Order: sequence, then structure tokens, then C-alpha cells
Amino acid sequence: MYSTQIPVKIVRSWPWIAIIASILVIAFTPLPLKASQPVARTVRVEARSFEFSPSVIHVEQGQQVTIELIATDVVHGIYVDGYGHEIIANPGQTATLTFIADKSGSFRLRCSVTCGALHPFMIGKLNVGVNLLFYRAIGLSVLAGLAGFMLFRPRNEQ
Repeated sequence: MYSTQIPVKIVRSWPWIAIIASILVIAFTPLPLKASQPVARTVRVEARSFEFSPSVIHVEQGQQVTIELIATDVVHGIYVDGYGHEIIANPGQTATLTFIADKSGSFRLRCSVTCGALHPFMIGKLNVGVNLLFYRAIGLSVLAGLAGFMLFRPRNEQ
């Protein structure tokens, strides 16, 4: 006579198999390709007293980026590392730089005009593209929390 009852070890292993399969899917799924053309992006950057505002700019890869630099106190400039573009603005005036953000990654924005004692610390950041590694890390963290909960939960043994 055959038993229709499933062994307890197999029933308890199915959640673990689902978690491992989810981890593999999150970690190794290919990154999506962009189907549409990104729209142009204009960012107004104010430079004053050894800081850029905003100090971090986020754009999509392939997007046309226009940086409007406004110097509020003395002459300031922006040099975009990795792209080799530079813009200089006089106090109270706006200077414009337009380029295509075709390289993905994180690039430093540096003041290119000596503007005072703390000039070397006047930096910003240009982030090009979506940080999908961050979202994958969040997904893996949630799964790790779920696995920890399953591992350490009180069991009702019968």
C-alpha cells in the first residue's frame, strides 16, 4: 500500500528552494535595455563658497545634459572628469554646457578655477545611469531577512 502523505523534510525544503531560486533570479537576470530615447535634461547648478548646489546630479545614459552654472560670489568653473568638458561662469552670470552622457558610472565634478583656500574640496558628482546593483542588493537583503526568519522561527513539532 502506498502512502499519500508527503514526508516532512520535503515540505520544509520547498521554501528554501524558492528562496535560493529567487536569489539566483535577482543576482543573474540580465539588465534591461532602454527601448525609448531619453529626454533632454537641464540642471541648474549654483557655485558658491566652495560648494556646488546640487552637489550630486543624476542622469540617464544617452541623455542630453545641459548644465547651467551660476557663480554667486566669485568666478567658478566645472570640469567633468571622464568627459573632459569644462565650463566657467563669472559672478552673477550664467554659463551653459551641453553634452551627451554616453558613459555610465559616477564622475567627479571639480571646480576648475582657483576660488579660494578650500578650492580643492569643491567637488560634486555626476551619476550616469540607474544604479541597478543597489536595487539587486535590496532584493537580496530582503531574501536574506526572510531566510533568517525561517531559520530562527519557533517550530511547532508534532
